[in-house]
Amino acid sequence: MRLLVQRVKRASVTINNSDKHEISQGMCVFIGVTHNDSSKNADWLAEKLTGLRIFEDENGKINLSVKDIDGEILLVSQFSLYASCEKGRRPSFTNAAKPEEAEKLYDYFVERVKLSGIKNVQCGEFGADMTVEIINDGPLTFIIDSI
Repeated sequence: MRLLVQRVKRASVTINNSDKHEISQGMCVFIGVTHNDSSKNADWLAEKLTGLRIFEDENGKINLSVKDIDGEILLVSQFSLYASCEKGRRPSFTNAAKPEEAEKLYDYFVERVKLSGIKNVQCGEFGADMTVEIINDGPLTFIIDSI
């Protein structure tokens, strides 16, 4: 699994031009799933994500987690995190897991994050047409690959 994590002042996802989910200060996280991922990968990433110290403390040092600041998380599936652009001009998506497999693991990951104690976890909808709006804070963006 692969996460693209952005520290945000606020973020939202609109699903199929109608259903909107929003967060204030926290993280917008894009989630990609590849073929050999398992619940073990999702467990590790959920713990890593919710404990990741990317927020500033009272001294301006990046030293606090989303839990520490009582922040919020927006989770959005994004199969293109496993796209390959090495050959030709059209990306290849063969490294992304098949939708049926990826959706199960995405849903599992969402539940793990929700159980972590974050007060507000919002989500996109797997496979839906979504529009994401982000006010990136920093900007700070991180890529985390599962073990």
